[in-house]
Amino acid sequence: MELFGFAISFILVKNIVLTQFLGICPFLGVSKDSKNALGMGLAVIFVIFMSGIVTYGIYHLVLIPLEIPYMRLLTFILVIASLVQFVEMVLKRFIPSLYSALGIYLPLITTNCAVLGVALANIDQGFNFTQTLVYSLSVPIGYLIAIYLFSTIRERLELSDIPTPFKGNSIALIMAALMALAFTGFAGIA
Repeated sequence: MELFGFAISFILVKNIVLTQFLGICPFLGVSKDSKNALGMGLAVIFVIFMSGIVTYGIYHLVLIPLEIPYMRLLTFILVIASLVQFVEMVLKRFIPSLYSALGIYLPLITTNCAVLGVALANIDQGFNFTQTLVYSLSVPIGYLIAIYLFSTIRERLELSDIPTPFKGNSIALIMAALMALAFTGFAGIA
């Protein structure tokens, strides 16, 4: 039950995009279409979850025994880049329409600070392996929920009569702020 509360906390209350503002570039760039947002969210789930597991193992089984924990940043970036490359190859091969729709934002997962932030937080927060698994899965699920909800709002905004100064990214940022405010309402449940 404790792990369930831990997961809900990072999915809703401490949503990485809406409270820590990590991963904003793809959040704003891919969220104009809900199908693309869903694809990006699923790709981010895979990359964050796998990188969380792999970086935790490398840190505790390789870097610590070799007494080179200062190499974690470089190592983690290489792991993340490899995983993103794998996702790119899979999408290009099996779902070319999603691959082309995600465009430049797919390789940007490599530099998505949310991915590196989760890998580093697993170590910095002193999570055990079970907590690392839950954290590395709940954070990207929260990301997926946020980007998908945001994309549906943006699709509705495209059909709305919005004053000219607020069109485009201006209204998108206002809506992201309102979403962040709405997600603070979940603070009492976790």
